[in-house]
Amino acid sequence: MILGISGSPRNQTTNYVLNNALEKLEAEGFKTVLFSVNGKKIGPCLHCDYCLENKECIQKDDMSELYKLLPIVRGIIMASPMHNGGISAQLKAVMDRCRALYAIDTNILGNKIGMSIALGGDRSGGQELAIQQINTFYIINGIIPVGGGMFGANLGACFWSQDSLDGIKKDDEGFKSLERTLNCFIKAYYQYMK
Repeated sequence: MILGISGSPRNQTTNYVLNNALEKLEAEGFKTVLFSVNGKKIGPCLHCDYCLENKECIQKDDMSELYKLLPIVRGIIMASPMHNGGISAQLKAVMDRCRALYAIDTNILGNKIGMSIALGGDRSGGQELAIQQINTFYIINGIIPVGGGMFGANLGACFWSQDSLDGIKKDDEGFKSLERTLNCFIKAYYQYMK
């Protein structure tokens, strides 16, 4: 199963692109599930160490849904809108709250395939920095990050929304980067997940 995590609190352009990616994976025979932070209550990590002693997070909120999904999926696609040149605070909270999973098993997320998607209102709004932040999360946790290869999607899929859903739909370069990255994701999945 492939888990798509939308880091958008507004749920429009980010979900549109992420759903497009998941639909393409489903057409290739993958089972997918979407988790969106929109409308969810996910508090920031308190770094209180409760999870280290009790093997669960002290906070009881909507992160519990991800705590069930993350250990069982084989691939993860994180998508984020640009917020001040980086990922959304909501997606960062998801990443930080994974600390409770590591308290159970430090390799609980290891040996999965990870892909990144970033969307910005500006063509150069920090998309590659956001992808780098997502890929850093993957590397730290033993997830294999996949880019789209040279010539258009080196680190992952980048989109220019021009602050609208219509802008996303017209971003041919963004969809080319998504296609390249999905192709590399599928190849990596079959290479490493046998």
